[in-house]
Amino acid sequence: MTVEKLSSIMEPVEKVYSITDHTRCLTFMLGDGIIPSNVKAGYLARLVLRRTLRMMGDLDIHTPLSEIMDMHIKNMPEYPEFRENFPVIQDILESEEEKFRNTMERGRRIIQKSASHFKKTGEKIPLSQLTELYDSHGIPPEMAKEVASEIGVDVEFPDNFYSIIGELHNKAEEKEEEVVPFADRLKHLPKTKRSFYDEPTRLEFEAVVLDVFDNNIVLDNTFFYAEGGGQPADMGTITTGYAVYRVVDVQVYDGVIVHTVENPDGNLDVRKGDIVNGKVDEKRRMTLARHHTATHIVNDAARKVLGKHIWQAGAQKFEDHSRLDLSHYKHISPEELKQIELLANRTVMENKRVITEWMPRTEAEQEYGFGLYQGGVPPGEKIRVVKVGDDVEACAGTHCVSTGVVGPIKILRTERIQDGVERVEFAAGVAAVRAMQKIDSLLTDSAKTLSVPPEQLPASVERFFGEWKDLKKENEKLKEELARARIYRLLGGASEVAGLKVIAEFIPEADSLELQKTATELLKYEDVVTLLASDAEGVKLVASAGQKALSCGVNAGSLVREMSKLVSGGGGGKPALAMGGGTDPSRIQAALTRGLELVKEACK
Repeated sequence: MTVEKLSSIMEPVEKVYSITDHTRCLTFMLGDGIIPSNVKAGYLARLVLRRTLRMMGDLDIHTPLSEIMDMHIKNMPEYPEFRENFPVIQDILESEEEKFRNTMERGRRIIQKSASHFKKTGEKIPLSQLTELYDSHGIPPEMAKEVASEIGVDVEFPDNFYSIIGELHNKAEEKEEEVVPFADRLKHLPKTKRSFYDEPTRLEFEAVVLDVFDNNIVLDNTFFYAEGGGQPADMGTITTGYAVYRVVDVQVYDGVIVHTVENPDGNLDVRKGDIVNGKVDEKRRMTLARHHTATHIVNDAARKVLGKHIWQAGAQKFEDHSRLDLSHYKHISPEELKQIELLANRTVMENKRVITEWMPRTEAEQEYGFGLYQGGVPPGEKIRVVKVGDDVEACAGTHCVSTGVVGPIKILRTERIQDGVERVEFAAGVAAVRAMQKIDSLLTDSAKTLSVPPEQLPASVERFFGEWKDLKKENEKLKEELARARIYRLLGGASEVAGLKVIAEFIPEADSLELQKTATELLKYEDVVTLLASDAEGVKLVASAGQKALSCGVNAGSLVREMSKLVSGGGGGKPALAMGGGTDPSRIQAALTRGLELVKEACK
């Protein structure tokens, strides 16, 4: 048997086994909640998925991936969660298959353009270019090789291409070594006791000063929350004797909390060993605590509405709003947002107690699973576990004592910040009330402008928009009629130049579209050169040249380019039709005269 014959028999079999192995891998990845995307684990999931689709295409297999996945799940009853999550898995696969089809259609054009470039240089398409095509556009190397060969260009395509890609994206991101300021100063100090964990509602306290340097104060214990976990630092005051210092920042370095204070005079009247009084800004603390607790509530509500695959990809709290980034395979619909908001507010109204406890890490993981680490993995043998309703996470932030204290939650907007990650912005408590008041004001003002009650606003806007579109169409129609009517007048006033009719006309306040329609209409006349100018928003210039004028050497692009220089601008275009403009309307007549001169020069 020849090698070719053996290959023709074995390669399809090899691909069948490979498809089976890839889809089994995908079953575990998607079953565990990984969302295909362009970053981290999601990138590897998409790589495996698209590699599978490509091999299925090679074998002319048109079975949906979800059907193959379903067969795997039937053979793995020991993983009941896969069956439970199958509707979401099916939805993800359908979405990814559609994206892959679109990529393949777009990719063919991109490869043809790239291959044409390398054909001129006589080079292969290098591995770096192949990697770029895959990373930036999702174009499989097999497709690149196939399309490039049609153009007569070779491709540098190693057998381990996908391993190379996977390795590039699977490398752990090297974390920059954190530079600890004042390291020498802090290394001999004990870790600061974080008293706000023991008494979360207490905002005033006494503490002993351990060190003072620059505008920084280190205490033996503090009720000021240091910035971390997407929650900004507390602010407030530190008082000693008659001096009151405003705390403007609180940071933690290797367990030592440093309070930065405002000090206009340049000298702190604080010494080591002093006993000082601290007071946390209650309004700021409560606002941030409400938003932090609300983040847990919204995250849980999103998981219940969108599916168990939802995973917190990041969060940031502010005083007037917060944002929560969620891993999700498609845009969150307006109806889903409403359901999330409603469910979140139900949790608030149930006024469930927020429970916090320190637990050994292993014990916490065994009881709650790795869903604990939605907000990141904290260090230490013991972790602080926070339970807000049905949401359980390892969290070091400040929280309300119960969900009812959060107050109303209002979702403000959502957007896709990257492939596979949806950002939800929301407000809680007083901030939510203010957000709703702002929306009410916008509705009231809009209704007042249209002179209708707010409840009739949608219908009125739809009606006005419809009327506006009709008027716009009518306006376009009238402009065309005006252009046709103007044609005859312009032809009547045209100058004769070497057997050509040259129109050089200033049309006050005409927009670019109006000038273009007129010049285009005049292209029907082979012996006509048109030079039009307007003073709308500076200067607008349009030129056209009929077929006879073109054969005489007249070039509309060159005419506009030279005319535009006289009105302090620029322009150009095709020989038959070109547009330009400038900023000096006082030179319009000079530009038209120059255009006429250029036509005469071209016809000599």
